[in-house]
Amino acid sequence: MTAEKTILIINGKADNSMDPEAANPSAVRSNDKKVVNERGQWNNKVEFVLSVAGEIIGLGNVWRFPYLCYKNGGGAFFVPYVIFFICCGIPVFFLETALGQFTSEGGITCWRKVCPLFEGIGYATQVIEAHLNVYYVVILAWAIFYLFNCFTTELPWASCGHYWNTENCVDFNNESIANLTNPYATSPVIEFWERRVLSISSGIEEVGSLRWELALCLAIAWVICYFCIWKGPKSTGKVVYVTATFPYFMLLILLLRGITLPGAANGIKFYLYPDISRLSDPQVWVDAGTQIFFSYAICLGCLTALGSYNSYNNNCYRDCIMLCCLNSGKSFVVEAVAESGPGLAFIAYPKAVTMMPWAPLWACLFFMMLIFLGLDSQFVCVESLVTAIVDMYPKTFRVGYRRELLILGMSVTSFFLGLIMLTEGGMYVFQLFDSYAASGMCLLFVAIFESICIGWIYGSDRFYLNIEDMIGYKPIFFIKWCWKYFTPGICAGIFLFFLIKYKPLKYNNVYTYPDWGYGIGWMMAMSSMVCIPLGILFQIWKTEGTFRERIKKLTTPSSDLRMRGRLSSKGPCAINDADAKMGADGKSSTIIEKETHF
Repeated sequence: MTAEKTILIINGKADNSMDPEAANPSAVRSNDKKVVNERGQWNNKVEFVLSVAGEIIGLGNVWRFPYLCYKNGGGAFFVPYVIFFICCGIPVFFLETALGQFTSEGGITCWRKVCPLFEGIGYATQVIEAHLNVYYVVILAWAIFYLFNCFTTELPWASCGHYWNTENCVDFNNESIANLTNPYATSPVIEFWERRVLSISSGIEEVGSLRWELALCLAIAWVICYFCIWKGPKSTGKVVYVTATFPYFMLLILLLRGITLPGAANGIKFYLYPDISRLSDPQVWVDAGTQIFFSYAICLGCLTALGSYNSYNNNCYRDCIMLCCLNSGKSFVVEAVAESGPGLAFIAYPKAVTMMPWAPLWACLFFMMLIFLGLDSQFVCVESLVTAIVDMYPKTFRVGYRRELLILGMSVTSFFLGLIMLTEGGMYVFQLFDSYAASGMCLLFVAIFESICIGWIYGSDRFYLNIEDMIGYKPIFFIKWCWKYFTPGICAGIFLFFLIKYKPLKYNNVYTYPDWGYGIGWMMAMSSMVCIPLGILFQIWKTEGTFRERIKKLTTPSSDLRMRGRLSSKGPCAINDADAKMGADGKSSTIIEKETHF
């Protein structure tokens, strides 16, 4: 990141003429004079690419994509997956990244600048982020706990005989066939997870006591996360060189190890063999669509925040295509499994590790990979929320160490809120957060309005002109069609089908939550989605004029939103000024001699 600059704010106005280093220090303490830090940028493209790669290539690639592929017909699942990848994943991914880069604003103020009527989109994404910040880091706490238990000569989940094991514990590798006929038989891996790590109760009604060991691991996770982002891109850009590259290195090793094992070819064939009949099941298409939104971190504000730290002329189009292909490719190399979620990462994979030579070493490396995968996603989520708040109130939080204090306050608050998920009944709370607060339903809802806002209200042609101003050329026309037609149509269809086929959450497909539990889940889901319609109504209510005048004002971009790149040869040009210079034939006589939406 470039060296931080400061601007002296005097009576609410910027004064760039004064060198901040020569300024009177008392100016910082004065009520009407204060030094405000500028946002800064990534030091180079690599920091941006690694930060985005670390965010999008997370735990979902490890435990969700393989399960969905196995469940939905093997290779046949790639048909709907590729369709959604092309029509929804890449277009929305590019939209959010380009929007952040063009406006140089966080997840809320970027929408305020392009279309004040849809500012609620930004609030919706940040509410989802706030939920994620509370529960996602709990996975890191579990992984850290497992990592600590790897430093032994024998992995504690490799055999029975420990104080947490029951008489039904059976080591399936060493026991005789007679012992395996026990209908209540369970493996040491499952008992370690459920009885040692979670000490899980019988339901959400029984919260039980706090697991202090996990609470300590959660505190460690938050301390690491805080110092990864406390200086913004200046610290994040350096950390990702390790956190984003180590998982790739480990996955490559595990892939090479896996394909050299006996029977690997049969496993790969079983994984990819297509069951074409599954394509007639609408649920397969729903799973493919929601997986795209989960794994690409779209509709969360993260990509907008990360893109906002790019230089204005960065080729974000090329970056987005490369990152999307990389993300899907990494999901593909993870082998097929028969279950999804934490049960896969903390049961199936640890079980596989016990069957390898030097099991403690492999287990240590695996959980380090898991921690880095989760850590990247976690601190980018926090950074996204912090960026949104700081950009809304720059004169408040870009002064002194207030930004660092904001991150500290957010981390401490999220830590204490997350403790409920580290109780004996905490796993049931975690599943509520995972299935409702940040569900595919919420992401689909946000994506519909994002594509409508850019494709129709702000104008896809206008946004293409902005992109050309940044990167020097316009993307392929197909992405424009996606923003206007394919993406909102497909997302709306999946969203409606999601509601029609809704089935109440069951933990392990057995435990049914009480009605009040489902009520809490739906309240968390609605807390983000309701921001968009309420935001529209609030903006209309507070704006003066007739209804027509209000809508016109609220759909007009901010006056300080400027094109400042290749098409602005005479200096930065405000979007509204560019609109005024467009001729009746749809061509500009001063900005660019090409067709536009203006």
